[in-house]
Amino acid sequence: MSYQVAKLIARVAENLPDMSEAVMQGWIENPKGLQEFLTGLCSPASEFRVWKTIKLGTNGLKAADDFSKSFKDNGFKVSDWANDILGKPAFTVATEETEIDLVVVSVAELGFKNGATRENIYARAKERGLDICPNEVGPQLRLQYKDQPKGEWLIVAMEPLRCSDGALELFSVERVGDGLWLSSVSGSSGNVWGAGDQWVFALPRKYQK
Repeated sequence: MSYQVAKLIARVAENLPDMSEAVMQGWIENPKGLQEFLTGLCSPASEFRVWKTIKLGTNGLKAADDFSKSFKDNGFKVSDWANDILGKPAFTVATEETEIDLVVVSVAELGFKNGATRENIYARAKERGLDICPNEVGPQLRLQYKDQPKGEWLIVAMEPLRCSDGALELFSVERVGDGLWLSSVSGSSGNVWGAGDQWVFALPRKYQK
């Protein structure tokens, strides 16, 4: 056994809570249970609170045309490029209805007072217990966020979708005057986002306090 492994085992042992012999015997007989316990012990709990919970894979919304019709029926507006990436094969929806918890965090709140690239924003968010969103989050958030305040502009942290002119795009949701928009912004790796720009990330429930 290496020195580093022995040191790690000793440190874990120091921080384990008191437990009965029955529990310890159970771990001996079921090593997977011990592995899951230690994984939970080492997983960082996010300091972020849930901002909004939305549903994905909702009935009747399985393709781009379904979303387009729902936007029109509900009076939402869609930018040309958002509509473009919505219709790409890479845009997918959940096969079953499921919930996802979201947080809103600014670039500055992630520790970048002078702005940061998308890659750096994503990496820092992951370190702090957040995940990027499925690309369905953008359109679903637009449909389910009808009371968005005027002037608010949120960028959805997601894998960029390639639009018809070859550029990478991300969904964004905003309210301009009385218009509730699903828009898009550049997903280029070279863009530097300002400290005040706000991003929507997913918060895994296993990390929630």
